[in-house]
Amino acid sequence: MAAKRKDTGPAWTAPDEKSTLVGFLDYLRESIADKASGVPEPEVRTAGVPSGTSLLGLIKHLTAVERFYFLEEPITNMKRTFKPGRTETVDGLLADYRETAVRANEVVAGWDDLTAPAPRPPGRGLAASRRWVLVHMIEETGRHAGHADILREQIDGATGR
Repeated sequence: MAAKRKDTGPAWTAPDEKSTLVGFLDYLRESIADKASGVPEPEVRTAGVPSGTSLLGLIKHLTAVERFYFLEEPITNMKRTFKPGRTETVDGLLADYRETAVRANEVVAGWDDLTAPAPRPPGRGLAASRRWVLVHMIEETGRHAGHADILREQIDGATGR
């Protein structure tokens, strides 16, 4: 059994609002990625609830949502973002999620005004503020991290971060 690492959470002394928000988002990103790591097939993609939600589906969904809000990539079918394809693997989708987070953080690093409009795919109406996008992604990732906690506990009893 691997040693459990100490969960320190985001920094208490971030230098500014943006750093605080990104710190919380990164913490939640790693939390949900950890929940899917090491879960064997087919359990990682097996729905644990009647809605069809699976650990791998949550990772795929969050990747699509981050790409939408930070990288201006449209989502044509929201339901499909929860459904990993047969050839998509845990390692591949986790790597994609982590790479998307790096790219998203690069975009956010260039933001000097959180009240300014965030990126928005063409044809989607008015853009939200950058602050709203960061807070929304914290909420979205946190909500799905909670779902992942429950799904993982159903699979193998693992709890905690």
